[in-house]
Amino acid sequence: MGEQLNGVLLLGFGGPEGPEGVEAFMTRLMKGRKPPPPVITKVQARYRQIGGKSPLLEITRAQAAALEARLNQLGGSWKVAVGMSNSAPYIEEGLKELIAAGAGQVIALSISPHYSRITTGAYLAEVDRLKEQFSCPVIPAPAWYDHPLFIAALAARGREQLQDFERPEEVELIFSAHSLPVSYVSGSEADPYQEQVEVTARALAAHFPANPWTLAYQSKGGGQGEWLGPEVEEVLEQLAAKGKKDVLLIPIGFAADHIETLYDIDIEQANHARSLGLNFRRARAVNDLPLFISALAEVVTEVMKR
Repeated sequence: MGEQLNGVLLLGFGGPEGPEGVEAFMTRLMKGRKPPPPVITKVQARYRQIGGKSPLLEITRAQAAALEARLNQLGGSWKVAVGMSNSAPYIEEGLKELIAAGAGQVIALSISPHYSRITTGAYLAEVDRLKEQFSCPVIPAPAWYDHPLFIAALAARGREQLQDFERPEEVELIFSAHSLPVSYVSGSEADPYQEQVEVTARALAAHFPANPWTLAYQSKGGGQGEWLGPEVEEVLEQLAAKGKKDVLLIPIGFAADHIETLYDIDIEQANHARSLGLNFRRARAVNDLPLFISALAEVVTEVMKR
C-alpha cells in the first residue's frame, strides 16, 4: 500500500473575477437579495479600472500549488485544494476534490491572516456543516497572523518598495487591514481580529526600527455604526499636515492582491495621497512569495505533530 495522502483545503473569502460576476457575488453576500443596480454598476466600474479582472483566484491557486510542492518536499504525500466561501470553487467543491483524490484527512487552513467571524469563522462553520458528509476527519489549522515567516514575508515586500525612495529610513509606514464594525470586536463574544492585527503590526514594525509607522484600516463597508479606525485616508491627511512627504503602505491584512489592494489602495488611496502632495507607494501582498508559503507549510506540519 502507498503512503496515505494528506489533504489541505485552502479557505478564502472569494470574489468576482470581473464585472460580469459582480451581481451574482453580491447577491450571495446579501443572502439572496439583489443589490440596487447603481451599486452593481459602481462595483463593476471598479473592476474595469483594475483591468477588468481580479487576480485573486489565480493567486490563491498559485499559493495552493506552491504549498503542495513545499509540503511534498518536506515529506509525506500531500494535495492542496482551494475552497472559497462566496464564489467558485466553493468549499464543498474543494473538499470533494480532496476526498476524490484519496485524502485520508484534511487540514482546513484559512488564507485570512486575522480571525473574524465573517472570514475564518464563516469558512470553518461551512466546513463543520459539510464534514459530516465525508468519511475523513477535517482538522482546522490555527491562526498564523504572528508566524515569524509571515512577518518576514511582509517585511520583504516592504523592503522591495522602500529601496525606491531616496531616503528609505525617513519613509512613513502605514500598515493597513480591512476595517470591521466595532461591534464585532467588543463585548463578551468579541472577535480577536483587532488584537491580532495589532500583534502583526508591532511584529512587522520591529523589522523597520528606523521608520515611524501607523496602523490604519481600509475598505470600510456601508451600514450604521462605528467601524475600526483610523482610516488610511485620515492618516494620509495627518502626515501631509505634519509636512511628511514619503509614505509606504504595507497591506498586512491581505494575503493576496485583489480589488481591495488594486482599487482601494492603488487607485483611491493613491489618488488621495497625490492630492495631498505625498509621494505614496504600496507594497505588494505576500501572494505566493516563498517565505509566505514556508510559513503556511510550517502551520500545516505543526498540526500533523499534534
